[in-house]
Formats: sequence, structure tokens, C-alpha cells
Amino acid sequence: METEEIKQEQKQQPETEVLQEEKVEEPKKEEDCCCKEEKHKCKCEKKNKKEEKVKEELKKLEEENKRLIEKVQLAQAELINYRKRKDEETANILKYANQDLIMELIPIVDNFERAIKLDDNDLTDDLSKFLAGFKMMYASLADLLKKFGVEEISRVGEKFDPQQEEALMTDNVPEMEDEVVIEVLLKGYKYKGRVIRPASVKINQK
Repeated sequence: METEEIKQEQKQQPETEVLQEEKVEEPKKEEDCCCKEEKHKCKCEKKNKKEEKVKEELKKLEEENKRLIEKVQLAQAELINYRKRKDEETANILKYANQDLIMELIPIVDNFERAIKLDDNDLTDDLSKFLAGFKMMYASLADLLKKFGVEEISRVGEKFDPQQEEALMTDNVPEMEDEVVIEVLLKGYKYKGRVIRPASVKINQK
């Protein structure tokens, strides 16, 4: 009997040892799984951080690109405006290139007008012929000025305009409206629409 019990004990011992070995191996497997999960988690976190960093850098580059585009557009707009201003200035210079010469000619026209306004009824024949020559020269000069775009400012009977006229005298004419031009004392002139000399006038003032 004793021998049988010993044999049974010996048979049971390896089974328990196997069970013990299996029990010891199980936590090792669990640890390996945990390590793998942690490593995977670490890799994912690093990958996410890297992607976030790339996204941030991309966003910065996009913002910088946007600022540069705005700067270029602003520079282009300024250049276009500068060219327009220069073109307008050049066009005005070319348009009114003869203004200085015309301003020198206008006083000569004034003198001709004063001469031909003389009443030649009391003048001798020689002076009358001389005055007729003046009238011809005056007509030629007036035609030349018109050819170059010069026009007289003559607005008798119209409302006084300070941009075209200069009031030197006033008078009170009951039948005329207030602030109306009664008489032109000295002609004014426009050159291609620009007032180069305002007319000196007498206006009605009630």
C-alpha cells in the first residue's frame, strides 16, 4: 500500500510542476502584450506630434505666402497708380505746352484791342490807314490763338463766376439781376478749357 501511495504522489508531482510552470509563464505573456501596446502607443504619439508640427509649419508657410501675395498686390497697385499719375502729368504737360507762349501773346492782343477801339472819326487819313493795318494784324493774331485752343471769356448778362471772373467794379442797375456781369473791363481767356486769365468785370450789386 505504501508503495502505491508513493507512486501516486510521484505521478501527481509532475502535473503540479507543469501547472506551476504554466502559471509562471502566463504573466510573462501579459507583460509582453503590455510592452507592445506601450511601444505602439509611443509610436502613435510621436507620429501625431510630428504631424502636428508639420501642420503648424505648413500653416505658417501659408500665412507667410498670403502676406507676400498681399505685398506684391499692393506694390502692383501702387505702381499702376504711379503710372497713371505720371501719364496724366505727361498728358497735361503736352496739352498745355504752349501756355507760357500764349500768356506772352495775350498782352499784345490787349494792346491791339485798345488801338482799334479808338474812335477814328477825328483821325487823319494816314492814321486811319495805320489803324486799319492794326485791325488786320489783330484779326490774324486772334485767329492764330483760336487755332491753338484759346477762347475769350465773355459772359455779359450772366451770373458772376469767381472761377472765371474777377470783379473790379460794381454798379446798381435796377432792371438787371443781382451779381450779374454788366461789363467786361479786360477780357479773360481759357486755354483748352483751363482758365489762364480771369476776366476783369463790372457786376451789378443791389
